[in-house]
Amino acid sequence: MKVLGLMIMGRFPLLLFLEFSSLQLLCFAAADDVVFYDSFEESIDGRWIVSNKDDYKGSWKHSKSEGHDDYGLLVSEKARKYAIVKELDEPVSLKDGTTVLQFETRFQNGLECGGAYLKYLRPQDAGWKPKDFDNESPYSIMFGPDKCGLTNKVHFILKHKNPKNGEYVEHHLVNTPLVPSDKLTHVYTAILKTDSEVRILIDGEEKAKGNFLSAEDFDPPLIPAKTIPDPDDKKPEDWDDKAKIPDPSASKPGDWDEDAPMEIEDEEAVKPEGWLDNEPEEIDDPEASKPDDWDDEEDGEWEAPKIDNPKCAAAPGCGEWKRPMKPNPAFKGRWYPPLIDNPNYNGTWKPRDIPNPKYFEVGKPDSEPIAAIGIEIWTMQDGILFDNILIAKNEKVAKSYRDTQWKPKFEVEKKKQKAEEQANGSGELEGFQKQVFHVLYKVADIPFLSKYKPQILDFIERAETQPNITIGLLVSIVVLILTVFFMLISGGKKQPRVDKKTEVAEASKDQGRTGEKEAEEEDNKETAGAARRRRRDT
Repeated sequence: MKVLGLMIMGRFPLLLFLEFSSLQLLCFAAADDVVFYDSFEESIDGRWIVSNKDDYKGSWKHSKSEGHDDYGLLVSEKARKYAIVKELDEPVSLKDGTTVLQFETRFQNGLECGGAYLKYLRPQDAGWKPKDFDNESPYSIMFGPDKCGLTNKVHFILKHKNPKNGEYVEHHLVNTPLVPSDKLTHVYTAILKTDSEVRILIDGEEKAKGNFLSAEDFDPPLIPAKTIPDPDDKKPEDWDDKAKIPDPSASKPGDWDEDAPMEIEDEEAVKPEGWLDNEPEEIDDPEASKPDDWDDEEDGEWEAPKIDNPKCAAAPGCGEWKRPMKPNPAFKGRWYPPLIDNPNYNGTWKPRDIPNPKYFEVGKPDSEPIAAIGIEIWTMQDGILFDNILIAKNEKVAKSYRDTQWKPKFEVEKKKQKAEEQANGSGELEGFQKQVFHVLYKVADIPFLSKYKPQILDFIERAETQPNITIGLLVSIVVLILTVFFMLISGGKKQPRVDKKTEVAEASKDQGRTGEKEAEEEDNKETAGAARRRRRDT
């Protein structure tokens, strides 16, 4: 035992030394893998450059995240454009090895209309200056959350140069995730691999992925189609593309009456016994009296408001009795000749295909390097906080930053949110609503519902902006979707009716709903005026 103890004691310093050496090597490797990192614990003055462009008047603040001692970069004013940029010490190549882009955002006041994405900018020899940074400044990648109107997604856009013509084209990842709709801090991660794969993570969980060279994953595809329709090819004048035509030999039957009405009086109907012919359906309200401030000259002759005639309630009906209408058995409507196959049918015309002058082939994206990080957004909301912006060459490094910098804050915020929900008794309902909203946003993206997406999103956004939303409105959304589904499978062509209020709401969303507010104020004026005038119902 003593000898064994001495052997262990003798080996322990060596094991400790080896472990410490390994840890040091890991730390050095991790440090080498960190290309850029900003925790915003220091002031942004002298480090980040605010754009001098006239359009960008939004004020950036170096501010603590609510409930934490952790600092971040804060959007401090509503309805403003913001632009700020940070140059890197050296450009970062996206062609060599893995590249990880990661940052945190928190919508401290919630999010209805605003963006919180980052632009990873090309070197300045592409034609931009930090003081002139704006939406035209050339970038390689745009990444991050954006929600306003019909947009609700975490963007990932690669701006790629076509080697044939030198044109830069934006390629959008198609199946992008939705933006979390709470007030918690979330961390967004984009991992670019050497095999042309890109993965999008939210809070460390993979939400989307794609391949840069896949035509299904990016819109438009990074590699253009080999052929395109000839823009100069025109359909011949004698081309007949009608598959069916009216039968020229058909004639209208002799007994076909196009003028027969759809409905006729029911001659067999008899006036119900006890019908009060001489009683009106409405009478003047006997309890109403002319208001003291009524001015006959200004407001016109005052008339008492009408109420339902109480005598009619106990009778089959009041006023002049008329026979009810019934379907006319002789009604056939307008006659049309039956359709037959068109003997001259040439099929559906389409222009011929020609080689695409923009076509090229690549084994992997020829991505431009990143020389700066910019935030260029327009938002209707304040309280958007950016923090812990990281560019790394190792996924594990990005995970370590999530675990040490983001996760502790998120757990505190989550615990506080849960306590508040339990205190007001809304936790279970709000949790249910969030799940429903998440599913409905996904449903709205289903291709066969594309024509009805504006109506569906309008319903969802109304529901999200009402804190006391009822289950009934959620059911209405589901009913709308099911109605569209059954219409489509039954071959129906009719689209859901969009009333004027819906159109006003949709048109006004991108203007901060100011138009809707003005319309509401106008309605209130009309209602107030109506209270002083009796408008007669006929």
